[in-house]
This record gives sequence, C-alpha cells and structure tokens, in this order.
Amino acid sequence: MEWYINLFIVLPFVGFFLSLLIPRKKEVWLSRLSFTTVGIQLFSALFFSILWLLKGAHVINLKEFSIFKAKDYDFYIDFYFDGITLTYLIIGALLTFIITVYSQYYLHREEGYKRFFNVILLFYLGYNIIIFSGNIETLFIGWEVLGLSSFLLIAFYRDRYLPVKNAVKVFSIYRIGDVGIIMAMWLSHHLWHENISFFKLNNYELVHEHLAEHSMLGFTIAFMFFISAAAKSAQFPFSSWLPRAMEGPTPSSAIFYGSLSVHIGAFLLMRTYPFWEQQTSFRVFVVFIGVITAVIATMSARVQSTVKSQIAYSSIAQIGLIFIEIAIGLQEVALVHVAGNAFLRTYQLLVSPSVVSYKIREQFYNFVPRQKTIEDSWPRRIEYTFYMLSLKEWNLDSFMYRSMWNPLKKLGSRWAFLTFKNVYYFFALTFVTGLVLAMNPDVVPVRLRAYLPLLFGLIGLLMVIKAFTERKSVRLSWSLIIMNHLCIALAISFNKHFDVSHHIWYLSGVIACGLLGYLCVQRLRKQGEWVSLDRFYGHVYEHPRIASVFLLACLGISGFPITPTFIGEDLIISHIEENQILLAFLIAMSLIINGLASIRMYARIFLGPHVKTYHETAKRSS
Repeated sequence: MEWYINLFIVLPFVGFFLSLLIPRKKEVWLSRLSFTTVGIQLFSALFFSILWLLKGAHVINLKEFSIFKAKDYDFYIDFYFDGITLTYLIIGALLTFIITVYSQYYLHREEGYKRFFNVILLFYLGYNIIIFSGNIETLFIGWEVLGLSSFLLIAFYRDRYLPVKNAVKVFSIYRIGDVGIIMAMWLSHHLWHENISFFKLNNYELVHEHLAEHSMLGFTIAFMFFISAAAKSAQFPFSSWLPRAMEGPTPSSAIFYGSLSVHIGAFLLMRTYPFWEQQTSFRVFVVFIGVITAVIATMSARVQSTVKSQIAYSSIAQIGLIFIEIAIGLQEVALVHVAGNAFLRTYQLLVSPSVVSYKIREQFYNFVPRQKTIEDSWPRRIEYTFYMLSLKEWNLDSFMYRSMWNPLKKLGSRWAFLTFKNVYYFFALTFVTGLVLAMNPDVVPVRLRAYLPLLFGLIGLLMVIKAFTERKSVRLSWSLIIMNHLCIALAISFNKHFDVSHHIWYLSGVIACGLLGYLCVQRLRKQGEWVSLDRFYGHVYEHPRIASVFLLACLGISGFPITPTFIGEDLIISHIEENQILLAFLIAMSLIINGLASIRMYARIFLGPHVKTYHETAKRSS
C-alpha cells in the first residue's frame, strides 16, 4: 500500500509539469489535463481509503529518502497517513475536481487561462505534500508551495492595482506564519536532538519525558505552531487578510479561501496535537483566541457590503470554532466541521455571482424591511460602537501596519547613506572584518566572542530591512538581499561545530539566483525600460520571459524549495545554540523579510498597471 502514497504526490507533480508544456491557446488540453489529473487522484483516493479501512486502518509512516545527512543532522522526506490525512485527502480531491470542471467554462477565453490551471495544479501539489507530510521539514516544503500559489492566484488580474497590492499583503502575513515554522524547527532540533517525525509524536511516554524536563521549551514550540496555524487560517489578529484575498477569480477564492488552504491551519494543530495535548495552559490559550476570532468575525460578517467578504468572515468564524474543538480534544467533530465548512463555503462562493444578480433584481420588486435583531435591544451607544468597529473590521488591518510594517519602514529609511555605490564599500569592510575574526577567534576577547554572531546577524537584518523599504534603486535592493544571506552565513561561522560544506549548500543557490536576477534587471535596462520600486510598472506584458526568469530567481534567493538554499536554511538554523534565542530570532526575521522583499520587488517591476500609456489600464478601485 505504501506505493499509493507516492502516487498521491507524483500525480499532481506530473500534471503540473505537463501543464507547463501545453501552449497557452490550447484551452481544451489544459482543462482536460487538469480535471483528468485530479479525477484520477480522486478515484485513487476513494479506492485507497476503502482498502486502508478494510485492512484495519493502521497508521502508515513512510521514510522515503534523505536529501542531506551529516553527523548530527538528517534532512529526510517522510510521509504519514492516518484518519486526518484521509479526511483532508478526500475533501481536497473532490473539491479540486469540482473547481477544475467549473473553471474550464468560467474562465473561457480569459487571458490568464493557462496561468490559472498551472497555479491550481501547483497548489494541489503543495496541498498534498502538507497533508501527507511526516515531519516538519516535509510539511514546510508544501507550506511554501501553498504560499506561492496563493500569491499568484490573488494577483491573477495582474493589470489591476488592488489584486497585486493585496497579493503582496497576503504574502506578508504568510511570511509571518513561516517565522513560526522556522522557529519551531529550530527549537525541535534542540528538544529532540533529531528531525522528529509526527509518528514519534504519538509516543506518549517519549513526549511526556521530554516535556517534563523542558516544559517552557515545549510551550514555546506549541506557540510557534499556533502562530503559523493562525496566520494561514486567518485567526485573530491576522483575520483581515482573508477578505483581501478575494481579489482573485471566484474559483480560486472558492478552493483557497473558502475550502482548502484556509483549513490548513486546523490541520497543523491536529497533526501536532499529541505534542501539546498535555499542556493545559496552551489549550486554554487556543480556546481563548478561537472565541475572540469567532465573535469578531461574526460581527464583521454581518455588516459587509460584498458577498465575498461576508463569506470570508463567516468562514473565519467557523474556523475559530474548529480551533476550539481541536483544543478541547474533539478531533473527530473538528474533522466533520472542516468538511462541512469547506463544502458550504465552496458552494456559496461559486454561486455568489448569480446570487448577487438575483438580489439586485429582487430588492426592486420584493423589498422587505430589515427585521429587528437582538442588537436593537441594546443601548444605542453600545450598538453603534459595535457597528462601527465591525464596519472597520476591528481595525486589525491598521493594527498590523502600525505594529509591524511601519516600524520596519521607519527603520529602513534611516539607512539613507546606503546608496548603490556606498553599500559595497560598507559591506566589503564589514564582511572582510568578520572573516578575519572568524578565522582568528583567538584575537577576539572571550567576553566579546559571544556577541559577534549577534552583531553580524543584526547587520544582516538591517540590510534586508533596507532592501524591503527601498523605493528607488532595484539593484541596491537586490544587492542588499544577497548581502543579507552572506551576513547570516558569517554570523553562524562563529558558532561551534561550524561546517564549511553547510555554507556551500546554503549559499550556492543564493549566489546563482542572485546573479540570475541581477542579469534580468540589467536586461530590462539595456532594452530601454525604466525600473524602480516607487510604483507598479507592469513590465510582464512586454517582457513575459524575463518576468518568469526573475520570479524563479526571487524564489531561489528567498529559499523556496527549488534550490539547495531551502535545505541550507535548515542546516544553518541547526547550528544555532539553544541559548541563542535572540540570534535565532534575528536570522528567522532576516529569512522572512528576505523573501518578502524579493516578491515585493517582482510585483513592483513586473505586475500592476503598465507604466506606458498605450496599454489598457484598469481603474484603481476595480
């Protein structure tokens, strides 16, 4: 039966690869390939599920192969199958099949028809990697694929301002969730002294023994998992991104933000439940956040002026209740709730265009006054206060800007002396000094030696913050991203058990993709195109090939699992000592802002309304 699990991963990958080879104008081929791929997956899943249940429904743990193995480190691909995987597999296959059949008619003659089906198959590949993952590293591969496909689908209408802007906004929230996964991986290395599998987490004695000695560390790991789950499932305080994600086509809204992607956070909590089930304080915390989310989302849903926003907030409220069910140990109820909410929201989103047309006509001929509700019995001041808060979505969007992005922008603006010429002098001086100190540790006093990793980690973080906030020079921003990676490698070089081969793994993809991205920018400049980061330029229309290559360079330099950089990041983090919490945080933030800065650069240069006036330009509010 084990080979079936490989089939569930290989089949979407083959479908995605073949879809890239089909010409853009062959709509029938694209749609047939998509629903054939997902259809085979659906029938295979049904057959496998029946066979698995008849054979006793035993948990399957399949360690496939090791990508990289060192003395105390093993990055291996591991697959896991149980009742939770079974539920998500059937839900995902059935809903994706429905969406692919629906989309072949809904998107007929749409300019981005090929792009849509490419991204849907990429999303389905990432979804399957997540639900079959047997360890955190394998799950993180699918997690990254899911985040990328989400960005591409929200920015599907790439000639419009709001879809592109909201795509970058949603991607930034996803990167916050990535911080949780990265920190959880680092802390798990120190708790278990190995890449722990989810199969081992079901060993109650093993988990209890480790948590009894490291209770605070266990709570921190569980909290990191929750941050990732809350960001992906739009729970408080990350709830405001989900309505913004509805800028994409209706089918992508249905499959992503109504049914599958938005429930991945609940999957992460259920998968890691054996780890934190004995941590009562953490379970109370999850229930508390779930209650707050359900109340706030319910109030916000009732005052929304668009049907997609109403459905989005209704889905958020239900997922808050699902989080509560998981925390109190009702996993079977939570799985039924996930299935019901996923199918309902998919149906609502798919029929929403028809419902809006019907309601517009209905209100003219059969107008019904608003019925009295329980809020009408409240004092007017309280009623109006809750109404205004709900209308403003409880200011969660502005809260994220004030608490996170605005401080970063202010910090980056203070590094104005780092021009394109000066940054190389500053970096050369800093990097050479660091190399000399790393190669001659006896020169440094013992008291100062422990602070050197923090110093170079902080310099790297400040560089990538400058890259993220840069508004003028593309080459400066791109150079700072590369320098950030070099500073991270230098910071780790001061730690014990440092291995040069690990840095080669880490920096090989960075250098290659950095050079590739720089050549793309130079190619645009040679063709007479103006590139900057002060607005959206939309160069994808006239230079689609350069845009595709630059996107690959952005993914490679940000650690997406297409280059050794992805494995190298995990290797680098494993060298951080248990007591170097601040260094781990600095490097995790650097890696996250690094990816955000590169995707922002891609969006500014190639997406949005075209800078040239002879191209059609959608209205800003479209």
